[in-house]
Amino acid sequence: MSVQAEKAPRTTHPGFEPARVNVRVKISALWTAMLFVFVYVDLFSLYRPDIRADIEAGTLSGFTINQTFLLWTTVYVVIPALMLFGALVLRAGISRIANIVLSILYAVTIVGGAIGEWYYYVLGSAVEVAMLVGIAYYAWTW
Repeated sequence: MSVQAEKAPRTTHPGFEPARVNVRVKISALWTAMLFVFVYVDLFSLYRPDIRADIEAGTLSGFTINQTFLLWTTVYVVIPALMLFGALVLRAGISRIANIVLSILYAVTIVGGAIGEWYYYVLGSAVEVAMLVGIAYYAWTW
């Protein structure tokens, strides 16, 4: 007598089936990607002679480079960095509001900063704004 192994029933469709990703993870991933673009656009600016000349003169975008300027610049970058974690652990209601409000505020400041800039900066800013719109959308429809 032969023993036949039972075949497990097929439970998934053989075609492509996208994984379900929690909205918190989507929002956190968008904050992460936005920050990467944010950093690279600013880093590429250091290759520009006009930016290097301004920095050597002690100014940047009309602001004097001093401790206060660097403190507020750091705060500006730290907030979305904290949202990477906040999107994952804050209570749902607080997270939704924080993500909607902050993504809109950052989108406005990024658009304002891109006015009159070089093409690479405008492109990077457009990508950042698109990701911030994604954050607001996912938080709104959560």
